[in-house]
Amino acid sequence: MTAVETQITYTNSYTIQHEDTYMTQEEDWDRDLLLDPAWEKQQRKTFTAWCNSHLRKAGTQIENIEEDFRNGLKLMLLLEVISGERLPKPDKGKMRFHKIANVNKALDFICSKGVKLVSIGAEEIVDGNVKMTLGMIWTIILRFAIQDISVEETSAKEGLLLWCQRKTAPYRNVNVQNFHISWKDGLALCALIHRHRPDLIDYSKLRKDDPIGNLNTAFEVAEKYLDIPKMLDAEDIVNTPKPDEKAIMTYVSCFYHAFAGAEQAETAANRICKVLAVNQENEKLMEEYEKLASELLEWIRRTIPWLENRVAEQTMRAMQQKLEDFRDYRRVHKPPRVQEKCQLEINFNTLQTKLRLSNRPAFMPSEGKMVSDIANAWKGLEQVEKGYEEWLLTEIRRLERLDHLAEKFKQKCAMHEAWTAGKEDLLSQKDYESASLMEIRALMRKHEAFESDLAAHQDRVEQIAAIAQELNELDYHDAATVNTRCQGICDQWDNLGTLTQKRRDSLERVEKLWETIDQLYLEFAKRAAPFNNWMDGAMEDLQDMFIVHSIEEIQSLITAHDQFKATLPEADKERMATLGIHNEILKIAQTYGIKLSGINPYTNLSLQDISTKWDTVSQHFVPLRDQMLQEEVARQQANERLRRQFAAQANIIGPWIQTKMEEISHVSVDIAGSLEEQMNSLKQYEQNIINYKSNIDKLEGDHQLIQESLIFDNKHTNYTMEHIRVGWEQLLTTIARTINEVENQILTRDAKGISQEQLNEFRASFNHFDRVRRHRRSRRREWCFIPCAVPLQKRNGMMDPDDFRACLISMGYDLGEVEFARIMTLVDPNNTGVVTFQAFIDFMTRETAETDTAEQVMASFKILASDKNYITVEELRRELPPEQAEYCITRMTRYAGPDSPPGALDYISFSSALYGESDL
Repeated sequence: MTAVETQITYTNSYTIQHEDTYMTQEEDWDRDLLLDPAWEKQQRKTFTAWCNSHLRKAGTQIENIEEDFRNGLKLMLLLEVISGERLPKPDKGKMRFHKIANVNKALDFICSKGVKLVSIGAEEIVDGNVKMTLGMIWTIILRFAIQDISVEETSAKEGLLLWCQRKTAPYRNVNVQNFHISWKDGLALCALIHRHRPDLIDYSKLRKDDPIGNLNTAFEVAEKYLDIPKMLDAEDIVNTPKPDEKAIMTYVSCFYHAFAGAEQAETAANRICKVLAVNQENEKLMEEYEKLASELLEWIRRTIPWLENRVAEQTMRAMQQKLEDFRDYRRVHKPPRVQEKCQLEINFNTLQTKLRLSNRPAFMPSEGKMVSDIANAWKGLEQVEKGYEEWLLTEIRRLERLDHLAEKFKQKCAMHEAWTAGKEDLLSQKDYESASLMEIRALMRKHEAFESDLAAHQDRVEQIAAIAQELNELDYHDAATVNTRCQGICDQWDNLGTLTQKRRDSLERVEKLWETIDQLYLEFAKRAAPFNNWMDGAMEDLQDMFIVHSIEEIQSLITAHDQFKATLPEADKERMATLGIHNEILKIAQTYGIKLSGINPYTNLSLQDISTKWDTVSQHFVPLRDQMLQEEVARQQANERLRRQFAAQANIIGPWIQTKMEEISHVSVDIAGSLEEQMNSLKQYEQNIINYKSNIDKLEGDHQLIQESLIFDNKHTNYTMEHIRVGWEQLLTTIARTINEVENQILTRDAKGISQEQLNEFRASFNHFDRVRRHRRSRRREWCFIPCAVPLQKRNGMMDPDDFRACLISMGYDLGEVEFARIMTLVDPNNTGVVTFQAFIDFMTRETAETDTAEQVMASFKILASDKNYITVEELRRELPPEQAEYCITRMTRYAGPDSPPGALDYISFSSALYGESDL
């Protein structure tokens, strides 16, 4: 507030004239009373008490107002106390000219404050002129106690009067219209005290007809509780027709300063509480972020070793249990963590926005807990997770193949062992030594038939060896048993070959001795053995297990089986031919009366064996094979239906997710409508997305059926469940982040007082210069479910530095290289090379709005500390709520300045630390 030039004129009495009207007298008869001794008495006492209320701060006081100021020393001291400024060094001498020099220094200081002193000289003060001395003191009171009072665009006397009227308006019997008779009954003073400190006076018990009691009550309470000295006598005020206006104004101004200071302290305390509350809330958000980030990273750290465990189980059931555990992880354990990760990013962005809006430094999480660190850890988790799933499916296929091969190995080994049972003993017999010629020939032919049979079984032995080798290559868990059994069969086969060759040599040695051979037995044996081997092979093929994964594969097996059935008529002809040979033997024996032993000397096969095997093949194994193939056809058809069912849903859900991603992207960059309308639109999108979750769950159910059916491919769609999951998670994250950005923009707008038109103007300018976005929209966009480091809506609003410079120039900024580099450090602190819309908004709001600063907080603390450079614990606890007071006490450092009491606290460094600044 500028100083008001004051002119003071003293003649027979003194009159003060001011440029403003508060210095003029209200009525002409006031002038006649200026020399009233009662007024002079009141002024002398009031001004003396007022001066002492300030001088006691310097450890002194005055007794006689016209005598104690004559040497000018206490007058200079008074001015230093009330102004807070240092006056020139006083003269130490006691001569008259020393006193005049000191008084002149005081009067020069008064003039330097915009007050013109007329007819007041240092000689009058040194001579003890009462009227001049009182006039000078009144000038000081006006300048330093009343002039700076300002209430609702009024100041000085009018401002003080308006303040009194406002404060006393609700009270009965009080009508303040001036500074003399309106105060005679004492109710106005009591009303002022009760309005600010109702605990000190019971106003309802005061009576208008007891002015002396009312005045004394006000004087005593003010002196005892408000530190306002008693400046008036109740009897003087009551017994004077019109109390001295200057005395009343001087006394009432003390109430103004006492209560106005309390209100100022309350305002300062409220400002500090607000700042501390923001700081406490931010610290709580930081602690919550650290805690949530630590828990998420710890969960990832525990989960990755489990997913990296590639120790295969030995059984199909155990591996399927692993797959089921992995599905539980996907369905139950991972989705909450996805939500936590999304919420973590939202909390981080909100915290940074709040810190930015409150002019605090940006939050830097602990090492290893940045959002990027969490994103990298999450990316690593998903990579390990994908590898684990692929390993599980590969291992299940391997075990399925192993089980099939092991069963096939056992079946072929059992058939081979059944065939070779007793063969070594038979080959080792020397029955030919005592046999007849016929028997020798029979033995020879029998041996030839055996060799033929032996050669026919060579393929089976090779198949057994090949299966054993494949089981070893696939790391079969019981490979040792397989190898032992295979080695036994191979060793036995080699021994059979050796024994067979030895027996042939022996039979050939005696063959020349024998000539007769039963041709029919021989022919029967030759026909029966291959036919029997064919039936053995057919039985083996018909019992052979199969594994298929498509309709085409099972159709191929059915075709092969139909081809086999087509050969049955020819096989039946062969059987009938063999039966004809047997019948011919019986006919010859009956014709020539040959007594048959019932044993064919050339083969162990009988007609019953052939018939039994034929019936088994044609009537049992062939229908059974038909049934198995048809069942497999039905299973493959069911699998095909599952494929088509999954594909139909996936081909709808995939494009739906793509469309929603693009729509959200458009909402985030368009400027149509207010931020609240954009928020409502995004909330509607979010609700639609949440409502769509049932389709994802249904698709998950179909995917589970496909996996349970061991279906590994689907030619009807390019979308896999993994694609859909990634796209769905991207969509949820994108809508959450977009909503959070709009919320932050609303928060920025409301906190900074920015209008919707300004935001639209910012958006329009940003979009106009966003060449990267325009170029991207001009191209055909194809969407794929690939997680990326920058969310989709982030990529839809970015400017490179050149576009950003052009945008600022278009908005009126005069940019040099140094200034532009400084601005780039604000909008692109990570040096990514692009400027996001959120950074652009933050910069523009920072340029157009004001926030609390460290200097403002320091000024508030200084008020609470009564202008000291330190503050005590008692002052903090008296002025602030308990929670904020303890917060300051625990964080403020000790004040190290001179003359500070024990326990003094440094509020200056504390205020700087709140805003991340060095000590000012």
